[in-house]
Amino acid sequence: MNTVEEEDFGAFVTSRWPELLRIAYLLTGGHHHDAEDLAQSTLAKVYAKWHQVRRSDNIDGYVRRIMVHTNTDRFRRLRIREWVTTRIPDTPIPDGVDLMGERHVLMTALARLPAKQRAAVVLCYFEDMSQAEIAAALGCRLGTAKSQVSRGLEKLRKDGALRDLRHAGTNSREEAR
Repeated sequence: MNTVEEEDFGAFVTSRWPELLRIAYLLTGGHHHDAEDLAQSTLAKVYAKWHQVRRSDNIDGYVRRIMVHTNTDRFRRLRIREWVTTRIPDTPIPDGVDLMGERHVLMTALARLPAKQRAAVVLCYFEDMSQAEIAAALGCRLGTAKSQVSRGLEKLRKDGALRDLRHAGTNSREEAR
């Protein structure tokens, strides 16, 4: 890689790191360290292919697709599954403390989804991607992407913890009136 390409790659990483880390955080089910590993592994793969990536019409889409595939490969290699814990790890994310409980419930519900459904839901609702963009990122057909989003949403709707959270939010808004 020449100096211009390295500077171009460095600028890309600097400008996109927070977004890539956020996507990785959501894809890994809210595990901060796994998210950092996923983002770094993705960038290592992007660096190796930077001459191809930078010529792409949609660099961000190309990188997201690499991240989704890297995350899927991570699950294929790992045979040890996640351990359930009652301790919420401290995460240095600047958000409201009052939303920690809601975030935990949401992240736990997302973590219970299969990897492809979680990826589809994250890309659709957190990255605001179209169905066609999701299909491209997942490397599947449009109908498969739609069904992954649909099935993921259905599982989230049936999730008891999210339902309780939704009803608690409704009750607190009614009390505020």
